[in-house]
Amino acid sequence: MKNVLCFGDSNTWGFMPDSISLPCPERHPHDVRWTGILARELGASFRVIEEGQNGRTTVHDDPFALARNGKTVLPAILESHKPLDLVVLMLGSNDLKAVYGVSPGEIATGVKMLAQMILGSDAGLGNKAPKLLLLCPPAIGDQLHLPDVAAKFPNGQKDSRRLPKYYEAVANSLGCGFLNTQTLIEPGSDGIHLNAAAHGRLGKAVAALVKSILPPDA
Repeated sequence: MKNVLCFGDSNTWGFMPDSISLPCPERHPHDVRWTGILARELGASFRVIEEGQNGRTTVHDDPFALARNGKTVLPAILESHKPLDLVVLMLGSNDLKAVYGVSPGEIATGVKMLAQMILGSDAGLGNKAPKLLLLCPPAIGDQLHLPDVAAKFPNGQKDSRRLPKYYEAVANSLGCGFLNTQTLIEPGSDGIHLNAAAHGRLGKAVAALVKSILPPDA
């Protein structure tokens, strides 16, 4: 069986867009989330491990919430799930928050640090590194109807659409797989999180790439 770790933020966790204003966010059912679609499409010869967290960043500590720094938790997650054949990495949306004050290029640098940690780890078979598939996250959409959310992402729409070229450059420099999700999906009603249809499209697209990286009969 091949083990695939999906390391991401709220869109990997499955945050439902319409619950953005609720005291407790709601989560898409497992078989609706893109990770669940991925598992279904890959079949029984694969195990998909879902590691999504609301608010997770690439390399930044959130001043208002604990343990959101991806760089801090990634080594433990790799260790706890080894041996891994592949890591699917999709982070960067939360780095667009004004509190972090970083540019799209700097966000990509954070992603590159995580990618290098994965590719330099012993979390794969035989204490070698797993393979890596880097996903550029979806663009930030219209949030005028959610002023409190929009205030956190004042340049989110513009800067999020600048991410793909930087992410692709990272993938090319490291020789890993790459998918620009912005060519496939748009965020849901809150301008950040994916609806069920977008999860479905993303899961199927990732599955096709995973099969090309890890042929089921290999």
